[in-house]
Amino acid sequence: MNILLDTHILLWALTRDSKLPQRAMDLITNENNKIFYSIASIWEVEIKNSLGKIAIAGEELAEYCKEAGFELMQIRETHIFQLKTLKRDENAPKHNDPFDRIMLAQSKESGCKFVTHDSLISFYNEPCVINV
Repeated sequence: MNILLDTHILLWALTRDSKLPQRAMDLITNENNKIFYSIASIWEVEIKNSLGKIAIAGEELAEYCKEAGFELMQIRETHIFQLKTLKRDENAPKHNDPFDRIMLAQSKESGCKFVTHDSLISFYNEPCVINV
């Protein structure tokens, strides 16, 4: 199975943080799964680093991902066009994270499962989401 990791899952996995749910760890360590990280995660981390909200820089994260054997998923036009297909119910809680939305669109377009711990992602009702 092809799996795209949400940024927080990616960070937890690389730092072996105890916040990483066992189900996510099982998916990541399963030899039959191909693990991807999004260029959007690098971008998100770089922004948070420049604002002093996170200690790791985007360049460091990219290096750690490569060392772990994860594959980079660039953002393509088709991923951007997939954004318009992401729908939420009117009464769903607000979700204002553009990085999550592009990664969800990447997963949907690329046939990957999107592994996240963000409960707001489930309101998109996309079958590609694995909420751990």
